[in-house]
Amino acid sequence: MSEKKLTGLTNQIEKKKVWELIAIIIVTAIVWNLPTSAFGIDGLTVVQQRIIATFVFATLSWLTECIPAWATSLSIITIMCTTVSQNSFKLFKGDDIGELLDSEEIMASFADPIIMLFLAGFILAIAASKSGLDTLLAKNLIRPFGNKSENVLLGFLMITGLFSMFISNTATAALMLTFLAPVFAALPSNERGRVALTMSIPLAANLGGMGTPIGTPPNLIAQKYLNDPAGLNMNVDFLHWMVFMFPLVIVLLFICWRVLVKYFPFTQKTIHLEITGEIHRGWRMWVVMATFIATILLWVIPKSVTGIDTNTVSMIPMGVFAVTGVITAKDLQKIDWSVIWMVAGGFAIGLGMNGTGLADAAIESIPFGKWSPVIILIISGLICYFLSNFISNTATAALLVPILAVVCRGMGDKLDSIGGTSTIIIGIAVAASTAMCLPISTPPNAIAYSTGLVEQKDMLKTGLTCGLISLVLGYALLFLIGQIHFLG
Repeated sequence: MSEKKLTGLTNQIEKKKVWELIAIIIVTAIVWNLPTSAFGIDGLTVVQQRIIATFVFATLSWLTECIPAWATSLSIITIMCTTVSQNSFKLFKGDDIGELLDSEEIMASFADPIIMLFLAGFILAIAASKSGLDTLLAKNLIRPFGNKSENVLLGFLMITGLFSMFISNTATAALMLTFLAPVFAALPSNERGRVALTMSIPLAANLGGMGTPIGTPPNLIAQKYLNDPAGLNMNVDFLHWMVFMFPLVIVLLFICWRVLVKYFPFTQKTIHLEITGEIHRGWRMWVVMATFIATILLWVIPKSVTGIDTNTVSMIPMGVFAVTGVITAKDLQKIDWSVIWMVAGGFAIGLGMNGTGLADAAIESIPFGKWSPVIILIISGLICYFLSNFISNTATAALLVPILAVVCRGMGDKLDSIGGTSTIIIGIAVAASTAMCLPISTPPNAIAYSTGLVEQKDMLKTGLTCGLISLVLGYALLFLIGQIHFLG
């Protein structure tokens, strides 16, 4: 495509986004100014109506992506601070408009303890990369799988899945794809197994993130609402999550292995594998390794033993790496702050729904108790799966989880028939991670597609097969966990 045509196409896209944004602002303004009686919620206040309008703005902006997803979240916090807080403009204050929020609490969405947990994941990833610990682990973990082609494929799946539990799935995919270069050098150019190896990286990176609360943002969003003392208050900690999700991930990775071998069989039966990469031998490597081990152990050991909770543990690697110089100010620029803003925006929406009393008003006005739990489960899961294939899974979870937390509170014990509240909320995290049909579905998919080794039809076939199997097995496990009341 010529530079002139490319410029013209870019201008068309920009104009389209501008018109979408204008339309969203108009719709938001209409919702903002409707009579409160139009919403069918008894006792709805003006402040609560503004939260509904803000939610509409967030939903449409995240769906259309007319502005970046992080910008939408930042806008949410800005709108709420200036219009529904005690420190908002005088224009938005008055008698009988409802309870205003504390602006400090709204701003604190960006410093929520869950955000600190997520930051710890980024910091650990940067430290592992700088020290070469990631390369050292990859070299030693792949060795037991031998030289048989199918087993090497399984090795890449397992190692990628393991890394993705503690490191950003995007960073994991980028790292592991670099290790494929020596593998491809040992394979014929027409080897179908090349596609299997390339696809193994995004599949394992997407599914591996389900294994721990820090593995992917939707997990953190789900955990936030499950543990909210003012809401569901289920006390799902790091160990609780890993006990049932880690075995699921291992099973799913084995299934992906067999699917890839079936779709893209190897003609060359053995591969001589040699992973190269710089490993920094020295005291900093030992600091990173010791901190990694200590952090993971403290995350896994129950608070009743250590006295320190998961979120507080997340401060340890940040403090240690900062003091020892393992992480510098320049390294902080590598953190994906846009994702953190997205998560914070979702938390701000939840604060608005609960802090203004909107959630309680909705529970009282909408007969959630009459709804079928099975219908809610199926519809919420399918909506999340569908949306996550086209927009950020973080944005999808940020939209759906606050709503479903309200629905779950309203339904009470009736959800026991499908395994309890955890089936619905954690189900959203599962559905978000299993959506990986298209190159745009997840960053790991986009990275794999950019290599030119995977066609879109191949990604659709494997992503759909592995994704739907994972979705069904994930929900089946959550149902079982709920039936035995493992999560309370």
